[in-house]
Amino acid sequence: MAKTKIEGPIYDARQLGGGRMVVLGLQHMFAMFGATVLVPLLTGLSVSATLLFAGLGTLLFHLLTKGKVPAFLGSSFAFLGGYFAIAEICKNAGLENFSAYAGVGVACAGLLYVILSILFKVFGAKKVMRFFPPIVTGPIIIAIGLILSQSAIDNCMGNWWLAIVAILTIIICNIWGKGMVKIVPILLGVVVSYAVAAVTKQVDFTAVKEAAWIGLPVVWENTAFSLIKGADVSVVITSIVAIVPIAIATIIEHIGDVCAISSTVEKNYIEEPGLHRTLLGDGLATSLAALFGAPANTTYGENTGVLALTKVYDPKVIRLAAYFAILFSFSPKFAALINSMPAPVVGGVSLVLYGMISAVGVRNVVENKVDFTNSRNVIIAALILVLSIGIKYSAAGAINIPVGSITISLSGLAVAALVGIILNAILPGKDYEFGTDQQGDTSVNFKV
Repeated sequence: MAKTKIEGPIYDARQLGGGRMVVLGLQHMFAMFGATVLVPLLTGLSVSATLLFAGLGTLLFHLLTKGKVPAFLGSSFAFLGGYFAIAEICKNAGLENFSAYAGVGVACAGLLYVILSILFKVFGAKKVMRFFPPIVTGPIIIAIGLILSQSAIDNCMGNWWLAIVAILTIIICNIWGKGMVKIVPILLGVVVSYAVAAVTKQVDFTAVKEAAWIGLPVVWENTAFSLIKGADVSVVITSIVAIVPIAIATIIEHIGDVCAISSTVEKNYIEEPGLHRTLLGDGLATSLAALFGAPANTTYGENTGVLALTKVYDPKVIRLAAYFAILFSFSPKFAALINSMPAPVVGGVSLVLYGMISAVGVRNVVENKVDFTNSRNVIIAALILVLSIGIKYSAAGAINIPVGSITISLSGLAVAALVGIILNAILPGKDYEFGTDQQGDTSVNFKV
């Protein structure tokens, strides 16, 4: 059979043939894979549920965006701090099912997307985005990476040499790699360091040997639905108040991703199908995943990189990747293989990843030309950084607000986000308007 000659961008992948489409779909699945499965490894959530709802969430997103936007939805790292905070609260309260309580908070964060999608539809982007300028979102993103850094160091402490293998692999692949090697450095960092750990007998494969090849994904254990029988109301409210503000950062990230995809594909997805539809799809996918014990979803910049590399822009290829993610979720042996990964491997990878999150926040501030000679901007950034990092979830550190018989505990990030938004709204001297600087508006295109 003669090979199909490929010239220029491809918007209909059917011309490539079924075999090539399958390979391209697998490539997109592996592009998101490394970061997506890392979130359940760090939080203790189900790997199979994560893959299942990454796939289902992507398909839901495509349904709500009329099948026009070639975006894949994978696990968001921005909510890790929220999961860790709620885990600490549940531990102090003697509650074992922290993922159920955190799931409620993340589901409500997804609903914030829905609310903003309505506001975008009614009022337009400029009027809504004036409340979320880079002087607010940039420091929040910086703080997210810094807050998470301690957990990465703790994981590395088990074996720094193994962690360094993961770090060096990521650096080498990302700086000197070519083609797909450059696109999936996180995945390769995991694979190489995991292989080193296995060769040096630092991995226990007992659970992998005992696991079945085929089985149903774990989606009912410790989910939000388990709280129907009886829940600690104060912890539920605390989870909502602590986690929902994190969505401010991920919403900005979402807008940046859609802009980046539009630029790559050379189609204006801001106008059609519109940000209100993309936000709705992302938000509902996040809420659905959280209710069934999977992490929050977010649009993945890694897959935008694959689009740029292959010049194949057909959303059908992305949907194939979603089907593959769903297929992998039905293999308990695969999930056991992921769960057997040593902590230093996870630590080394997450050390780079969390640092990159903070670096993206710096980039957000720089590319939007935030003026730090302006006193209002210095005050807002200073308070966001100090409050988000300084307030910790502990008996002495949390901000506890008694409301009747219920005590609401606010995370540092929640307090910082609220303070930043309020100060930006009331202090004079605003110097940012969404839509006037395309480079700045699309600068958040790495996953948080």
